[in-house]
Amino acid sequence: MKIYTKTGDKGQTSLFGGTRVPKYNIRIEAYGTTDELNAYIGLLRDQDINNHIKEILLKIQHDLFTLGAMLATPPEKELLKSGKERLKIEKINEAKIELLENEIDAMNEELPPMTHFVLPGGNPIVSYCHIARCICRRAERITTQLSDESTVNPQILMYLNRLSDYLFVLARKLTYDTKSLEIKWIPEKEN
Repeated sequence: MKIYTKTGDKGQTSLFGGTRVPKYNIRIEAYGTTDELNAYIGLLRDQDINNHIKEILLKIQHDLFTLGAMLATPPEKELLKSGKERLKIEKINEAKIELLENEIDAMNEELPPMTHFVLPGGNPIVSYCHIARCICRRAERITTQLSDESTVNPQILMYLNRLSDYLFVLARKLTYDTKSLEIKWIPEKEN
């Protein structure tokens, strides 16, 4: 299979199902940002972290590819002429969202209560996690905008929302595991 097709040389690309759109189309932005998030999660997974977290991050990467495929399929192309689904893969579902929630709850049990916002940083691993969280929030914002213009499976938005929560709690857990300093944001008072 050739990597280059030359079909996008004039700024257009195809969605799943063949619809041609400009590369700046909001649907392209949504799944492109999800792809960027996936790359950062790969970077995070490549760090020196425990195997359980690596396994969860790998599941998340698979979920993000699924989510991207769902976003790349416009509603009018979800079904083939035969009435069968075009995407013959397990979709983002409640079980995948519950996994994130369970992981968040388990990590939170090990962490001290949060009393303030915390500043990103303290360790490169923690910083990578915060970058992934920020990209996840951007993917969520773009996908929310897409949902205002077109039909988007609501579980996609739920998954992205929960994933950003997971990444925040994971950043705190990695701060704790690496014995790094969690710096609280305490605004300076005006004189």
